[in-house]
Amino acid sequence: MKRPSTRASSTAPVEIDEPDIGQESETEKPWVVLVWNDPINLMSYVTFVLQKLFGYSLEKAQAMMLDVHEKGRAVVSSGSKEKAELDVFRLHEHGLWATMQQD
Repeated sequence: MKRPSTRASSTAPVEIDEPDIGQESETEKPWVVLVWNDPINLMSYVTFVLQKLFGYSLEKAQAMMLDVHEKGRAVVSSGSKEKAELDVFRLHEHGLWATMQQD
């Protein structure tokens, strides 16, 4: 029977590719929440919901509502995926058509 070697084995160093710190990963990109135009909700109601849910001033909420009305959509919030999911859920609860996408 051969005795196990007590001598330490040496291994060659392994080169590891490190990620480029300046490169943005997919998980770091913010998510945006879009409210889309619909034929059902009044402009005053959309303004009210934006103020209620996001705490926007009347002027900011009206500007976003006008983007929805005239351009067909407006970005109303941004942040993590979880925050965007919650914002979309809350907008749906108030009857608005909302989606999210990674910016």
